[in-house]
Amino acid sequence: MTVPPLEALAGLADTAWLVGGAVRDRLLGRPTADLDVVVQADDQRRLARALARATRGHAFMLSEGFGVWRVVAPDGCWQLDLIPLSGETIESDLAQRDFTINAIAEPLAGGGYVDPFGGVEDLRARRLRMVSAQAFAADPLRTLRLARLVSELGLEVDPETAATASASSSALSSVAAERIFAELKRIMVSDRALDGLAVMDRLGATAVVLPEVAALRGVQQSRYHHLDVYDHTRAVLAELIELERDPEPAFGDHADAIRAVFAEPLANELDRGQALRFGALFHDVAKPSTRGVTSEGRVTFIGHDDAGAVMAGAALQRLRASERLCEYVAALTRNHLRLGFLVHDTPLDRHAIYRYLTACAPGAVDVTVLSVADRLATRGAGSGEAIARHVRLARELIGEALAWRAEPPRAPVRGDELARALRLAPGPQVGRILEVLAEESFAGEIHTREQAIARAHEVLDRLRA
Repeated sequence: MTVPPLEALAGLADTAWLVGGAVRDRLLGRPTADLDVVVQADDQRRLARALARATRGHAFMLSEGFGVWRVVAPDGCWQLDLIPLSGETIESDLAQRDFTINAIAEPLAGGGYVDPFGGVEDLRARRLRMVSAQAFAADPLRTLRLARLVSELGLEVDPETAATASASSSALSSVAAERIFAELKRIMVSDRALDGLAVMDRLGATAVVLPEVAALRGVQQSRYHHLDVYDHTRAVLAELIELERDPEPAFGDHADAIRAVFAEPLANELDRGQALRFGALFHDVAKPSTRGVTSEGRVTFIGHDDAGAVMAGAALQRLRASERLCEYVAALTRNHLRLGFLVHDTPLDRHAIYRYLTACAPGAVDVTVLSVADRLATRGAGSGEAIARHVRLARELIGEALAWRAEPPRAPVRGDELARALRLAPGPQVGRILEVLAEESFAGEIHTREQAIARAHEVLDRLRA
């Protein structure tokens, strides 16, 4: 049986303090496996190696510039960073931290908390307060971290802290994009994502970090909408979060399968459900640039889906998101209107369903859920019947999309067989014919290899005509 890391370290270090988020989370009764321990300078290397031996973990240098060493449990269930003391005392070390709730130290040797700035009382009061007026100048990212802590912990921002953070928000432009995206991700995936985004907006951080989203404010829509584009975007995200929590009211018996899809890893340490929230955030991002008004006074946003796909991808690239996440969110934005257009053509034939699934592949489940969130958040003229029709079609198409994921439709003949039968060299032409055969097979119009080859001859003749 291995020794718990803090217990082991207490027996190895003469002087050490658990600090930061681990102390805060322990006081809040939140489980934590990410531990920061301050030790006397120049002692961290020796302690890291000794702790690794005692816990059968793995030790390595995390930051040469700051002298931080990390020890990771053999099964990965915890990690502990050993950080050299900054300053002469633990109090001077804590004075350099961001918020009072993160400036509490717990001596591993036992005894009371070291709490020079009243962080314990602020936790009891559910209050976020800066350690000093220099906190945001020392690291402008702390403005965004303030919003993240609101979203993760449900705390209220102290007015003086909010004013200082707001005055410093423009300095976020100097912060590395990777650091900004790390905080933004945590805001977006939290239970109170909307609260975190609201704090970002109130502090002026949105205009710096997500100028495309800030530009949505005040952009008025058609009579079918009851909100401007900015508030509509927030409403779509709220509906999506509710659909994540409970898909059953909209999707019935498909709810468990949808949850399983959402739980699949996607990119940037996000699962599909978490990444889909970025789709909600960016789906209407091109509406300001595409807004028009007809001679009859009707508001339009022609092409905002395609233009928005480009803008969403560019925004995430700017934030140094992975290529896969950029492409995923761009595809969601490009396809988010497709299901709504199909509502007017119901009941759909098998060809229309195939073309919808093909256009949205491999994210047809994701797009379908996003479209429902979008529709539920659109409550202008005639919304009641429009929502009911949209949800009925979405429930039908989600079943088709889930079946497609389990077994994608294929032509009843292989490409090499088809090329030989048609006396064609493998290439794009064979691919086009296979696509026609796959659609007709999905539609139930061909079933056997012989039927497929006969139909392929007809398609080839048409292509040559």
